[in-house]
Order: sequence, then C-alpha cells, then structure tokens
Amino acid sequence: MEPDFSDGTVPLDDTFAEVVEFHGRMYQKYALTNETYFSPVDERETTRLEQMHRIFNQVFDNRLIFPPVASPRNVLDLGCGGGDWASAVAEEFPRASVLGIDASPHMLPEDPPDNLDLQVDDLNGRFTFQSDRYDVVHSQMVAGGINANRWESYIRDIFRVLKPDGWCQMVEIYFNAQSDNGRLTRDHALSKWSRSYLQGVQPYKNPRAPLQIANWMRNAGFTEVESKLLVLPMCGWSSSPRDRAIGQAMAGTIRNLLQTIGLYPMVHLKGMPIEEFEILVEDASAEANDPSFKVGIPDIQPLSRHIRVHRKEAEKPSEVMIEVADTVLWVAQPLLDMTTT
Repeated sequence: MEPDFSDGTVPLDDTFAEVVEFHGRMYQKYALTNETYFSPVDERETTRLEQMHRIFNQVFDNRLIFPPVASPRNVLDLGCGGGDWASAVAEEFPRASVLGIDASPHMLPEDPPDNLDLQVDDLNGRFTFQSDRYDVVHSQMVAGGINANRWESYIRDIFRVLKPDGWCQMVEIYFNAQSDNGRLTRDHALSKWSRSYLQGVQPYKNPRAPLQIANWMRNAGFTEVESKLLVLPMCGWSSSPRDRAIGQAMAGTIRNLLQTIGLYPMVHLKGMPIEEFEILVEDASAEANDPSFKVGIPDIQPLSRHIRVHRKEAEKPSEVMIEVADTVLWVAQPLLDMTTT
C-alpha cells in the first residue's frame, strides 16, 4: 500500500537524523546548521527531560491539562521532546488523538501509545495543520528552539489551528536566576552563567520570550490574557514541605541542566574556553544548591516557569481562575474573528 500523505506529512528527511559530537555530547546536525536548537539530543538529555517532566508533575499536582477539558478529541503537543507529556495525555485520554511534533527524531519514544502519533518537523516553519482542528494545543519549553523572529507568527499559527472553544497552554522558563535575600550578586557564578547563556543565544533566540508571550497573544487575537510566574526552586530551601520536595528534586538536575543547555551557546557561539565553562558550571551548581541563597523565590524573575492558558471562544470572552497550590493561573477566553469561520 502506498503511504498516505494527505495530511501534509512527508517521509522523514535523512538530514534530520544526522548527529555531530561536541565535547562528548551528541547534537542534531540539522539544528546546529540551521541555528534552530542548541541542546543535545542524546540519551543523557532524554533522561533529563524525563526528570523535568516528573518535576512539572509535582509543580502542577499531576494535572497534565489545566483548563476544564473533560474529553479532548484532538491534542497537539508542540516541541514534544521525549514525548513524556504527550504519552501521559494519550494514556489519560485513550479516546483522544494526540499528535506530538519535534524537530529531532532522536529522543522520540520507540513504543508510544496507540493513540499517539509522532512527527518530525521544525516549528520555525509555518504550520501545515488543518485550521480549527485541536481542542488543546500544548507548547512547553520551546524558547530554545523558536527563532527570535518566529514567535509572533508561531502564536498566530497556534490560534489558527485551535477549534472554537479550544485551549492553548504554554510553559516556559526564563533562565535568569536570582535570590530573594540579595545574597546572589552579579559577581556570583550563577549570575555569570545566566548572563553568558543569555548573551550566547541572543542573536538567534529570544531568551526573554517568556516575558512577552502575553502581548503576542493579544496581537494574535487572544483577549484578556494574563500570566503569572510560578516558583521553581533550585534546592530544598523552602519552609513549605511541598515546595521543599520540588526544590530537592530540582537540586538533582541543576548541574546537568546548566551543562546541557549552556555548553554549545557558551563554548561554541560565545567562545568561552571549555575549562572555564566547566568550572563555571561547578561553581554555579554549588550556589544553586546552597539553601542560604534561596534561589527561585517569586516576584523577582528567578529561574521560574511562566504558565499561560488561553481559550479560543466562539462567542464572548470571560475568565476563570484555577488554583494550583499557592499560585493562581489565569484562564483567558479570547474572541474568535467570526469573519474567518
């Protein structure tokens, strides 16, 4: 039987599968050549993403979908990475059709649930998905892969493929670690790491995109959009048992995170000697794991998570608050331009 590519898919281009090695880590050649993604795609990175998925589950009390969607039929996961979120949603909603998209085939699960389809595609290209198709669009931690000049059209593409009454939830981290007691100064290693990373990716990516998504959503047609910072503590310094547990889980991943996402931008793109980079990672990790710095406190843009949940509404806008522990997530219902339907 001839393959059916009527949905816009094509056979996998071999160039997506090629990898190159850089200081012991494996990278997708396509991503580096096209300057689309600067993190590794090896087994170590797959394990790190699995750990982050478990931490996110702790932060969100094991809720995969924040909006009140009882039985989604079509779910789109953009930048699915190792497929952890997409697989979990497919298992929780066995009657749903889930599609996961990522630019790299290297970390995709080999045996996904039957109702999960996986495709390899670069999110920097315009979407070929059918308009008004998806009940839920999920976009998580894609700031490292979306080009700086792509963000606004990326948001417009998400709006277009959502069904009327569909929902989009976005999760991003702004990698600018700070503490609430002023002990973490510009001279500390963690601050130096943050500056070097931001400078390394700045010509290609917009590391401050998490702070601007709300405005882009409004420009795309979403209305009454709000956003909140969620605390992602770097170690177990909190007096809250729940937040302390999250911080303790993060503490086990910090060194790997700093090394993984910083290696190529800081060493290759910014020209930092590898020996200097490794020392910086060690020192920054030690500071992140020092409870006295209290890294990750809210309201000062720490290493944190932005949660944005937006609804595409066919008739009128309204808004609902969802309580997640001590943090309020705003759920906005934007207007749909009825002239396009």
